[in-house]
Amino acid sequence: MEFLQKRFVDQLDDLSRAAGVDRRFEAIEWLRDQGRHGGGVRYATGDTMIFNRASVNVSQVHYNDDPSKRLSSATALSTIIHPHNPHGPSVHIHISWTEMRDGTGYWRIMADLNPAIPATAAREAFAGALQEAAPEQYQHASAQGDRYFYIPALERHRGVSHFYLENYYSDDPQADQNLARAVGKAAIDCYTDLLRHALDRYPEPTEEDRAGQLAYHTAYFFQVLTLDRGTTSGLLVHDQNDVGILGSLPSHIDRRLLASWQPRLQPPQDALLSGLVDALPDESPCPVSDDTKRALAHVVRSHYTAHPEALSMQASGDIIPPTVANHR
Repeated sequence: MEFLQKRFVDQLDDLSRAAGVDRRFEAIEWLRDQGRHGGGVRYATGDTMIFNRASVNVSQVHYNDDPSKRLSSATALSTIIHPHNPHGPSVHIHISWTEMRDGTGYWRIMADLNPAIPATAAREAFAGALQEAAPEQYQHASAQGDRYFYIPALERHRGVSHFYLENYYSDDPQADQNLARAVGKAAIDCYTDLLRHALDRYPEPTEEDRAGQLAYHTAYFFQVLTLDRGTTSGLLVHDQNDVGILGSLPSHIDRRLLASWQPRLQPPQDALLSGLVDALPDESPCPVSDDTKRALAHVVRSHYTAHPEALSMQASGDIIPPTVANHR
């Protein structure tokens, strides 16, 4: 995971320097139970002429001292990049290995391209890179990703190209590890090229472009906090990395637009959205600061503590992993 993290951070730092921004990603360390149960390092930046918000996180959790836990250990790379330029697509990549107490384990491999202003060539390039990296798994991963990242209330997908393998393993552990690494490298390298091309081609976004990006970032926020099982699971497990877990949220959203979607949700998720809106500053555009992330995390935890049955209303692919199902 650290190899992929360094590869991505180095490429993004190089891209920034080439564009005249000499501001490197900053390493931020966090500990789980003072390090007793793991922790991680997150490289983050934002509010530059290149990045709206960006986070490349590697985390590890283990329960060697608690045999009552079904989960033995988990290691994950999780990254989200939101460019400042609306023509630069956002990207989400998650690769993790989870090992259960009984010795079984599985991979979770995700990569999805999320543009505010879709471009056919970028979508085809990203999908092609993933298909080349995982030719045997691509069709299934693409279909499962399309299912997972669909937003029923908005009748749209979050992105334009989705790759999602859940609970993945074969009888060849080395081949599985090679696959995870290959998908990660393909997504990282292709995305960096796409972002560089977008910055070169569209150096001066219009106000209309900016408005479209704000609306898209609002939809992204909505999907992450009302549908994404991985985010919810992370927030329910502990409260020691709320800012990191919600590192995928863009820097600003349209609070009024977000609130307008409440009637589209069934109970009790309409109450969840109401709580999220109330946790946001009453500003336009609405900033999503670290303090706001902590408040949003509290809303999510409180909601699913009161309504555990609502976890079944979140997004799913073909399989719900045991580490998530455990929270039901």
